[in-house]
Amino acid sequence: MALATVCFAGLDSTAKYLVAVKGVPVAEVTWFRFAGHVVFSAVALWPFAFKPSLRSAKPLLQVFRSALMVVTTGFNFVALRYLQLDQTITIFFLTPLLVAALAGPLLDEWVGWHRVLAILAGFLGVLLVMHPGFGTVHWAMLFVLVATFGYALYNLATRYLAAFDPPEVTQTYTPLAGVLIMAPFAFAAWHWPSDEAVWVLLASLGFWGGLGHWLLILAHRSAPAPVLAPFIYLGLLWMSAAGYFIFDQLPTLWTLAGAAIVIVSGLYLLARERMAMGAAKTGPASDIATQ
Repeated sequence: MALATVCFAGLDSTAKYLVAVKGVPVAEVTWFRFAGHVVFSAVALWPFAFKPSLRSAKPLLQVFRSALMVVTTGFNFVALRYLQLDQTITIFFLTPLLVAALAGPLLDEWVGWHRVLAILAGFLGVLLVMHPGFGTVHWAMLFVLVATFGYALYNLATRYLAAFDPPEVTQTYTPLAGVLIMAPFAFAAWHWPSDEAVWVLLASLGFWGGLGHWLLILAHRSAPAPVLAPFIYLGLLWMSAAGYFIFDQLPTLWTLAGAAIVIVSGLYLLARERMAMGAAKTGPASDIATQ
């Protein structure tokens, strides 16, 4: 899981460099991310790890889930052109809290008032990052919020589909919508890079994204989600390091303060989930013992 966060930091850092420094259109970068994901899966994963399959019990939902990844990636890449890496990843830390908040109305998995307070505290942390009222809120932060909301729905769809389709099917569907939906936009805005290094970076997008998602799947096969979820907060470390060494940008005090609140809220939420899981496991055994 830690390696997956490194991959995702590499993905965002590369995308920001291509869009903000090299001037490659966002649509082209987004399309290369998904097209490269397909190539990476075909070359590195399909011969050894799994056989691709489109035989889904919920094909429309699989397509919708894949489209959510397009929304998340596209809006995030646009925002990366204007914001620091540490700012975008801190707002993305809302994902576990949004998943908990949306699980009730969408999956009928409601949370208690302790978790509601943690979710509200997490939103307060993001407000610190955006600090409205203390200056102009950059419009790109709203794009990150849209991307985060899309990613939360993506996670909920992934969780729902796990009961119907094996991981091989879900992994096969993941990049398809991105390749198909973004193709006309990418070719319309196509910029033919003259620098060979840009081609290498464009090709690396699929590597970072494909490997990161595969490591994520392997991690969830080996450990429960509450154990793995805190690793998402390593992203702030990798993003801050990349922001400093590549773009000479350090996290602001607003970002650090907001990140601290979001991380504490997320860890509290995960601790409550672990307690609930432990109670669920020990409950039946204690009942049997008393009978």
